[in-house]
Amino acid sequence: MKFKKKILKNGLRIISAPLRGNKTVTVLALVEAGADYENKKNNGLSHFLEHLCFKGTKRRPQAVDISLELDKLGAHYNAFTGYELTGYYAKAYSKHQSKILDIISDLYLNPIFDAREIKKEKGVIIEEINMHADLPMRQIHDVLLKLLYGEQAAGRQISGPKKNVRKFVRNDFINYRKNRYTAKNTIIIIAGGFNEKKMLAEIREKFKNINTDRSPKKLKTAERQTKPRLTVKYKKSDQTHLILGARAFPILNKDALAASLLASVLGAGMSSRLFQKLRDEMGVCYYVSASNDTSTDRGFLGVSAGVNNERLEEVVQVLLEEFKKLKTDLVSEEELRKVKNCVIGNLYLNLESSDSIAEYFGIQELLKKEILTPQEKVEKIKAITAEDIKRVANKIFKNEKLNLAIIGPVKNKKTLQKILKL
Repeated sequence: MKFKKKILKNGLRIISAPLRGNKTVTVLALVEAGADYENKKNNGLSHFLEHLCFKGTKRRPQAVDISLELDKLGAHYNAFTGYELTGYYAKAYSKHQSKILDIISDLYLNPIFDAREIKKEKGVIIEEINMHADLPMRQIHDVLLKLLYGEQAAGRQISGPKKNVRKFVRNDFINYRKNRYTAKNTIIIIAGGFNEKKMLAEIREKFKNINTDRSPKKLKTAERQTKPRLTVKYKKSDQTHLILGARAFPILNKDALAASLLASVLGAGMSSRLFQKLRDEMGVCYYVSASNDTSTDRGFLGVSAGVNNERLEEVVQVLLEEFKKLKTDLVSEEELRKVKNCVIGNLYLNLESSDSIAEYFGIQELLKKEILTPQEKVEKIKAITAEDIKRVANKIFKNEKLNLAIIGPVKNKKTLQKILKL
């Protein structure tokens, strides 16, 4: 799978990933804007701005003008906001490549931030926040991040608090966009079946007047912890949701990939250690998974599960025992081979469409400032040894790095705090 990267004189980066014979094309605009670039007062602004870009542009003044045009193409389209990036994309039949580039560039370059739309969208976002709060399986991640990072940007919700959403006004979006939506902060990715020469020329033309101001760098996240931490959000429910996490590595750390493989040993697939133990053997949960979450200046490895209320303490003890095993025992060659095949297989399965390929290349460029092809990443995965897994487990699984976040009907935290140690 090949790609090309080009940097224009104004600083805009373009990544093209042509796929011969592919009948779809995706245009993705990624910008370095998100919750990490906010403070307490404007937390939620990046996410709100992302919504507003679909609510009208200078050339398409109403939201329906945008959606109708894309729907007529049979396009898939959306946007997303994270801690370090915001993305806008459209995917369509390859013959519509110029049209979807025109629409995505218009969304990015020309939002009008109509005051009436801002007022209406406040209600939409508040209901999105309410929906999130009603889904403890999702909300538990916010609870963990608050525990890990406190009042830093990394510990806040991407959507922001309702009080912020209610008070935002038009100038807030104009000023923030001017600050973050700049050429050097932006990457345009096009993937799938397209005329490369034609599309590069069109991207250059569309973005010739992009903002070239300089943007301030974000504050670096501080990792401060000296003992195990526990937080409980009380909620009357039939199930307790938890994440047992440990501080790990930023995305560029040499051990980040080994940490991801370690997480896969714990929770990748129905044959994984935790699925077998918690679901098939103990029958205490429906879902359990493990993942290694990485950002440019931080990372954590977490195990997520929704478990029987009465057996919460038992489950936490089992998870800690599994952490200990990885510190003392080498993963067998057979298990390591299985996990590597699983990870590699999922990598390629997740790259079957033009939109997933655009995201794969774009996010690497934005977060790492370098790109590995799938083949290069596979070689790195294959090179990880059982000794690497054990070494990384001993770096991560330490008492002073443990964090347990819980949502459920838990009133007494003393026993949990007592057993939270390795």
